[in-house]
Amino acid sequence: MARGGGRGGGGSRGAVVDSMAVVLIGLAMALAAATTQVASAAGHDYRQALSKSILYFEAQRSGRLPGSQRVSWRADSGLRDGKANGVDLVGGYYDAGDNVKFGLPMAFTVTMMSWSVLEYGKQMAAAGELGHAVEAIKWGTDYLVKAHPEPNVLYGEVGDGDSDHDCWMRPEDMTTSRQAYRLDPQNPGSELAGETAAAMAAASLVFRSSNPGYGNTLLQHSKQLFDFADKYRGRYDSSITVARKYYASSSGYGDELLWAAAWLHEATGESRYLDYLATNADALGGTGWSINQFGWDVKYPGVQVLAAMFLLRRGGNAGAHADVLRRYKQKADLFACSCLGRGGANSVRRTPGGMVYHQSWNNVQFVTSAAFLLAAYADHLAAAGQAAQCPSAGGSSAQPSELLAFARSQVDYILGSNPRATSYMVGYGATYPRQAHHRGASIVSVKANPSFVSCQAGYSSWYHRRSANPNLLDGATVGGPDEYDNFADERDNYEQTEATTYNNAPLMGVLARLAAGHGGGRFGHHSVAADLPAEASSSTAINRTSLPSPTPAPEHASPIEIEQNATASWTERGKTYHRYAVTVTNRSLIKTVHELHIGISKLYGQVWGVDKARYGYVLPSGLPSLPAGKSASFVYVQAAPPADVWVTGYKLL
Repeated sequence: MARGGGRGGGGSRGAVVDSMAVVLIGLAMALAAATTQVASAAGHDYRQALSKSILYFEAQRSGRLPGSQRVSWRADSGLRDGKANGVDLVGGYYDAGDNVKFGLPMAFTVTMMSWSVLEYGKQMAAAGELGHAVEAIKWGTDYLVKAHPEPNVLYGEVGDGDSDHDCWMRPEDMTTSRQAYRLDPQNPGSELAGETAAAMAAASLVFRSSNPGYGNTLLQHSKQLFDFADKYRGRYDSSITVARKYYASSSGYGDELLWAAAWLHEATGESRYLDYLATNADALGGTGWSINQFGWDVKYPGVQVLAAMFLLRRGGNAGAHADVLRRYKQKADLFACSCLGRGGANSVRRTPGGMVYHQSWNNVQFVTSAAFLLAAYADHLAAAGQAAQCPSAGGSSAQPSELLAFARSQVDYILGSNPRATSYMVGYGATYPRQAHHRGASIVSVKANPSFVSCQAGYSSWYHRRSANPNLLDGATVGGPDEYDNFADERDNYEQTEATTYNNAPLMGVLARLAAGHGGGRFGHHSVAADLPAEASSSTAINRTSLPSPTPAPEHASPIEIEQNATASWTERGKTYHRYAVTVTNRSLIKTVHELHIGISKLYGQVWGVDKARYGYVLPSGLPSLPAGKSASFVYVQAAPPADVWVTGYKLL
């Protein structure tokens, strides 16, 4: 499991559907004009990559496989899942290269597959892949329906990572624990329930016209799950403790509650969900977080882009919620600008070859999710005749064409336009990973050799082999290279060679967008790609120097003020060291700042008074909040100019 916060990480077949299977939020859009292959200036076959990106999900299926199964080396597995708990939990997806069904990344995968279809379903239809995409979604939602047998009960995991990682077994041979873990009012889990609500709401739109009964069922589950998540608030990994080591919730559950509300508003049009998104913007961090990564744990950029889309569709006229939606859009703009290197100190790092870089373990998950968000946001901005406003001096803007160009550069990097000329999608291009960290792919297929492969025999006979996997994990997008573009294709190098479902889910959407070429945007009356610079590829991406920290517009100013000063200097062994004191003040007159996260870059020495966290630094545990008018301080020492310090996120109550 290729995680983002430490580790990088059903049942029946859905009916084949045609291009009318998806509702595109009621907006007209021209079908992609060309049915021929559309390739970028780098020569990539986006249509082939799209097909493979969807095919990969069939390798991750758990349960009884359908007759239409195209990944022929897989067979039935997990057929007794849930039986010991008195519930049918057969089906769903394994998250990565293991045999555990983790609820949080699975639900996020379904949400992003659904969003991909909602934005670019017609492009998928033009490529002949819409039916496969919808089938992949239904494989996930069929399982999620089973996992929600009562309004306030949700099964969030089958199997556990510890026992699973002790063994290297084909899923068809599993002898490891298949215990199921559940949430209920006594054991709440707002992140998981909220994400599952978002997945059901987004998927309900996919099936609204082709299978309205099923779509309505998903919507009813979504509403119940949202109410459960909101009424019984609590961290899911405090209830399902076995998930904490693998998919811990570092951002809390505020983002999932807002994310679910946004998708329910999208699916229902009901004002109560938009009211929730607006009235809880401060309290749940929607307009307080300025995070520059989006994934299974942190949903704030996704929430902010969705809210910005609501505003853009209304032409900026959103009634009583116009001001708060503009604040959401400001954060969405900052995310987009940060990806382009124009977000001040919040700008995303890049490798020398141009890939956005956040962490060593499964960094590609953030590349694909950013590429999708940028492409979708670019199309909505273009349709509204707007651009993303960046915080640099002079109020520069990022045009939709620039956002799409950068999204394409990231996809091109994954497909092989990088310093190693290596594709990080298995099966695509001439050079790609041959030793993906994946139990099923690395052991001979049960269909070729049905002899049982035991827990330890898998390690001794298959895991340590220095040869290519016997089964092709076609379309899997692996964790990818390090911060210097280095990559080692070795099975035990799980940080780089393990693929996950949530790497591929957003990638399938942006690949469909790129496969359609000019005119491929969601809105037929405007083409962002018409202005796309031909030379914009990952091989020419430029690493930009960080600009000053963002300065919000006065009417949307953050209540948090940061001041830092050099309080002492001395020379030691020929170097001049400086002691810097940083004061963080809550300038709000009445509200308290909670869960404050501080970003620090260009820090070369030791820091005292804050603790390192997943998304920057936090105040010590003895100071969990900052009341109105109060301050907190920390210090650091380094033989260098002052570090960049900014606010990454907070909640204001």
